[in-house]
Amino acid sequence: QVQLVESGGGLVRAGGSLRLSCTASGGIFSINVMGWFRQAPGKQRELIATITSGGSTNVADSVKGRFTISRDNAKNTVYLQMNSLIPEDTAVYYCSVNGVRTITPTGVTTYWGQGTQVTVSS
Repeated sequence: QVQLVESGGGLVRAGGSLRLSCTASGGIFSINVMGWFRQAPGKQRELIATITSGGSTNVADSVKGRFTISRDNAKNTVYLQMNSLIPEDTAVYYCSVNGVRTITPTGVTTYWGQGTQVTVSS
């Protein structure tokens, strides 16, 4: 069964940096798109950034120029480098993968991580 394990969240002061990691495991043959979402209290889940297996990226305007997404296909790992953090970045950050092909087909192609809390203090 495919599992996503996130790490790297925490408490940081405004202007600081954090790097999130998310590793997918469980009989994976390939992953098309890996991405990050976030959800702040009382708000809808928001797409932050995505990256394809070929390296094409899409980054939300709200974080463009501050956040960078990257991935290591050999490790089935996606990263989110977050710089110049502001209090408005405070949220639970979720990793998601789409277009997953497993060695044993399951019929499921999208998976979510459990979320990691990022808190930015002013």
